[in-house]
Amino acid sequence: MTKRIVILDYGSGNLRSAERAVARHGVEVTVTSDRDAALNADGLVVPGVGAFSACMAGLRSVGGERIIDRRLSGGLPVLGICVGMQILFAEGIEHGVRTEGCGEWPGTVDRLEAPVVPHMGWNTVDAPEDSVLFRGLDRDTRFYFVHSYAARRWELQADPTGTIPAPLVTWAEHGDRFVAAVENGPLCATQFHPEKSGDAGAELVKNWLSTLS
Repeated sequence: MTKRIVILDYGSGNLRSAERAVARHGVEVTVTSDRDAALNADGLVVPGVGAFSACMAGLRSVGGERIIDRRLSGGLPVLGICVGMQILFAEGIEHGVRTEGCGEWPGTVDRLEAPVVPHMGWNTVDAPEDSVLFRGLDRDTRFYFVHSYAARRWELQADPTGTIPAPLVTWAEHGDRFVAAVENGPLCATQFHPEKSGDAGAELVKNWLSTLS
């Protein structure tokens, strides 16, 4: 059966680029803000560009934070991209203004500390050996980034009982280190743009789609 993927339309993100990047792998893709479609899809992609606060306002306007939380509660896959990754954290700080995020992960998204901001262009990442998203990709593979803000610390503690697998965190560097991708059960996200990262991005999307049941 063909997998059904929804690109969540909440007024932010490279919707058509994301749609094309996913559709090339032979799945059924719909761009919509419809709650039922987003809840019932095999996979949900949450893109995002621009300001953290604007993205959160748009997301809340379509009930997106509740859609994400409900999917994750049921173990249904979600992929966040760029600011669509940032809003998964507890909060974002832009120009001294704090905005509450979705809170799926603790921690703060704030401005990169680097000689040149924004971070724009191709960069390598440091992925864990057992990563599924980066499976089959060489360590010198480059992905396309466009951002001025990022999560520069990872604050989620490992489960002390060992019953819940620890999230796999991928890092990159621009001035200092920042979180470039996360694999956390049904919730995955990338700070870079897979849809703008050529063959490498296509392979990452293919790897994500392979995780859908």
